[in-house]
Amino acid sequence: MAGKRSFGSIRQLPSGRWQARYSTSAGKTITAPRTFAAKLHAEAWLADRRREIDSQLWNPAAATKPEKAVFGPYAARWLANRHPLRPRTGAQYQHLLERYILPRFATMALAEITPAAVRDWYADLPADKPTTQAHAYGLMRTILATAFTDELIGANPCRIRGAGQTTRARKVIPASVAELAALTEAMPERLRLAVPLASWCALRFGEMVELRRGDIDLDQEVIHVRRAVVRVKGGHMVGEPKSAAGIRDVVIPPHVVTMIRDHLAEHVDTSRDALLFTSTRGGGRHLSMTALYRSWTVARAQAGRKDLRWHDLRHSGAVLAAATGASLAELMARLGHSTAKAALVYQHAARGRDREIAAMLSKLADS
Repeated sequence: MAGKRSFGSIRQLPSGRWQARYSTSAGKTITAPRTFAAKLHAEAWLADRRREIDSQLWNPAAATKPEKAVFGPYAARWLANRHPLRPRTGAQYQHLLERYILPRFATMALAEITPAAVRDWYADLPADKPTTQAHAYGLMRTILATAFTDELIGANPCRIRGAGQTTRARKVIPASVAELAALTEAMPERLRLAVPLASWCALRFGEMVELRRGDIDLDQEVIHVRRAVVRVKGGHMVGEPKSAAGIRDVVIPPHVVTMIRDHLAEHVDTSRDALLFTSTRGGGRHLSMTALYRSWTVARAQAGRKDLRWHDLRHSGAVLAAATGASLAELMARLGHSTAKAALVYQHAARGRDREIAAMLSKLADS
């Protein structure tokens, strides 16, 4: 939609923003270096140019189009200005840019990235890695959304519906109480406590391997979760848990208290700062997921649950907690979730026990 004027013209772009431009006596079209949120702002820009021309403060013939913003440098500035970012998130963004986005768009001007170019790029992303595919597209869309806000492009070319969303690729079958016992027993003695902490206490891996003696209060039977460790560029970095809700106190189920007491006595130094689990290389280093999986792979095979990933233990513990009748708010607090969406997954999964619950109700009726 364009408006006819005595000097220049104004049109509304598909994005809803307004573009202003005018022609010189030599027939050259000069376009405003940015678009405008309101039509009156575009009119004001044209009025300013007209006054400058009339006052001989502006020479349209010498006007040049502003240097085009290039995606690669713009994305680098975008990432550098994203504060605060958790170390692992920043590393993930950098990886997605370098591996999947920059090879295609690094030298392209932002204004030259079209919806068709985005669709072609998205089609070339690894279809066998749906999570990576969704994350790469989501990052691209977010960067270009900022470019739109900065008035460097007239519209965001990332318009593939649902491309930034992921769906669970596999259905998790929670471990039963008997399976959790078998998995615990099959682990090496120094790592045996890790299974009940990940399941019955529903701790994330990063939270668990950063636990220190001073975080355990056996008198109150509480674990104080205050920190977590993430692996970044080959090393470990200690910071806050995944979300603000991750800073929490987790009440220890009574049957796990004895296991923790024995583990502290046999495998943990007496210092309050001593880690509950350390690397096999010693030196007070954090236990790595790779080292844990060497034992976990053997243990889950012995327990007949080769399908079970380590994070599935937390899922199993959450489902068990939901099965006790825990409310949504109680689940969120115990698991350290800041939103209800994730906790709802475990409540839904617990409903699979409905037949068992119904049978137990009948037993009550017969008693």
